[in-house]
Amino acid sequence: MEIISVEGIVLSSVKYKENSKILNILTKEKGLIGVIAKGALSEKSNLRVVSENYSFASFHIYYKEGKLSTLKEADTIDYFMNIKSDIEKFGYMSYLTELTKDVYKENPSSDIYEIFKSALIKINEGLNPKVITNIVEIKYLTYLGVGLNLDGCCECGKTTNIVNVSTIKGGYVCAFHKTNEKQYSESALKMLKGYQLVDINKLSELKIKKEVIDEIDVFLNIYYREYTGLYLKSKTFLNSIKSN
Repeated sequence: MEIISVEGIVLSSVKYKENSKILNILTKEKGLIGVIAKGALSEKSNLRVVSENYSFASFHIYYKEGKLSTLKEADTIDYFMNIKSDIEKFGYMSYLTELTKDVYKENPSSDIYEIFKSALIKINEGLNPKVITNIVEIKYLTYLGVGLNLDGCCECGKTTNIVNVSTIKGGYVCAFHKTNEKQYSESALKMLKGYQLVDINKLSELKIKKEVIDEIDVFLNIYYREYTGLYLKSKTFLNSIKSN
């Protein structure tokens, strides 16, 4: 049986038999895979900690394509302890994890793993979790088939005189094609495009006004609700704990 090493993050896990677990791991090399961690629930097991949800590691597994593989050992890269020690950051991580799993099922692109991993790393480093989450949400829309058109007016294509972003039309609108929807500020409109284009890996600081952050969050909440068909329990939990 082939032993391979894959970089990945544990998205979820369930108990298996007496003291083992089945892990759902999103990996860089093999996508979303199921892995049995034998004896992982035993206190003395060297697989116990690395089998916890959100563990980021290099997993060494007996690989069976299309079937359950078996975890041999793992080298931890990060436990994301800064996130796990903060209830609000943990809420964002839980939401991003559930969102990532659903998006990957819709479109199994290797890019999704990189976006997700980068987001968790940056939140763990202390960057604003709402901003990072919104950036991920905007990027994921493309993989869900409902990406925002922020290259110009959705109706006429003009890149000048952009006055708003429309949930109905799915992107920017010019003054001539403006709807009666909620009006967003010029700063929020510009930042939406920035969110769409930014490489999360290259972010080191975020200097964005709170009101702009909140405007974008409101817009994305509406857009996701209307067009993605995703109803995530973790989103309800996040909304109940996140600061205003």
